[in-house]
This record gives sequence, C-alpha cells and structure tokens, in this order.
Amino acid sequence: MPLVTNETHVTNEMPDQNLARTSPPGPFRGVILDWGGVMTTPIRDMVAAWLDDEDVDHEHYAAVMRPWVVGAYDQNGEANPIHALERGECTVEEFERLLASRIARRDGVQVPAEGLLTRMFAGSTMAAPMQQAVAAVRAAGLRTGLLSNSWGMADYPRHLFPGMFDVVVISGEVGMRKPEERIFRHAAGLLGLGPAECVFIDDIEVNIAAAEAVGMTAILHHDPAATLARLSELLGLALTG
Repeated sequence: MPLVTNETHVTNEMPDQNLARTSPPGPFRGVILDWGGVMTTPIRDMVAAWLDDEDVDHEHYAAVMRPWVVGAYDQNGEANPIHALERGECTVEEFERLLASRIARRDGVQVPAEGLLTRMFAGSTMAAPMQQAVAAVRAAGLRTGLLSNSWGMADYPRHLFPGMFDVVVISGEVGMRKPEERIFRHAAGLLGLGPAECVFIDDIEVNIAAAEAVGMTAILHHDPAATLARLSELLGLALTG
C-alpha cells in the first residue's frame, strides 16, 4: 500500500549519478523495493494519525477495512475494491467514495470522500536510511527497482525516481499487483535480470512469499536497521541503518 510522501522531508544525499559504477560484489545484481512502509515511514503510523485527526474510532476503521485487506491477499479470485484500485481498474475517486460511505467519525458524520486517500497518508515521510542505502547500492554497481502497489498514481515523488531507481513498476500502470507472481517477473525482466539475481524488500509477508516463489531472495521489512543489516550481509556491502 503506497503512501503520499511529504516531499519537504526528502533528503537529497544522493551520489553523483554520472560517476562510473563498480562491478557488483556478489551473486546478486539487483535490488527491488516496495514504496509505502519500506521507502517511507510505516503505514500504520500514518493511518493512526489520520484517524485521530478526523476523530474516527480505530476499531471502527479496522472493522471496515479488515475484510478488504484480508481479501486483497487471498488468491480466491473474488472481486475486491483493493484489487481494483491497485490494478487501475477503478479510479481513486471511485474508491474514495466507496470507502467514505463506510466510515464515520465518532459523532456519526461520514468522512468526506474527496481527497480521502491523500488525507489518510499525508503524514508520510521518506525513510532517510533506506534512501541512502539505495544510493549506496546503485553506486556499488547493482541495479535498483521500485515495485509498488499503488493507491493512486499521482502522489509519488517521481522527480526523485531517476536518481534512485533504474526501473519503476507501479501496479496501476501495468495492470498487475503484488502478490501476483507475474509482476515480480516483470520487474526483474525490466532490470534485465533473472529473479534469482534479485533481492526483494517488502513489508507484507504474502508479497515476500510470492517473490520467493519466483526465485528471488526476499527480506521482510520491519525497520531500516534490521533490513539494512540483512541486505549488507547478502550484498557484501557496508550499509547503515
């Protein structure tokens, strides 16, 4: 689930992309990362702040969203609003109207539909250690990719992407979504790599399992320090969290 990044918090500590890259140090030639919750601050923190700001009961919100979220990672093929949004099969506005119709504030007033997703994730900021690690990985000669399930495609800081990622795969633009195995193969293919040559980082366990099923080595992200320690071990690079 992607976040809307507050770009004023994005650091610019990126190496000169014109510098020649060295040869990759090990068997891996690429690193593919999720956006929301990996390259940004945790999703749960952003949602909690929005609930408090709009005076929505946390349990009420959880009861509304739980069937959708559980269903979004169930491979039974049933229709699901999150599936439709992430594949670009419905508009952000359609999804916001549907979600807003089910969520009320503690005073019983329905939350406004317009701009709901932007408000929900407005407190997101870049995770600086992850941004710096991506820069170090690229400088070491590995290819980097973004693989994100999109909840709206207009809110990514796309002006930063050329300096961070060699390829960008956003679900709503390709009509595929994690954990569909085909999107992992697609991302690796755009990098010119086989899945076994890629490390994948995500904060959702089902996506990790799907990446591993196609042959990637995957890291379940909880916090930057632990993720970067594991990535350092895999790549043979000194990355700090």
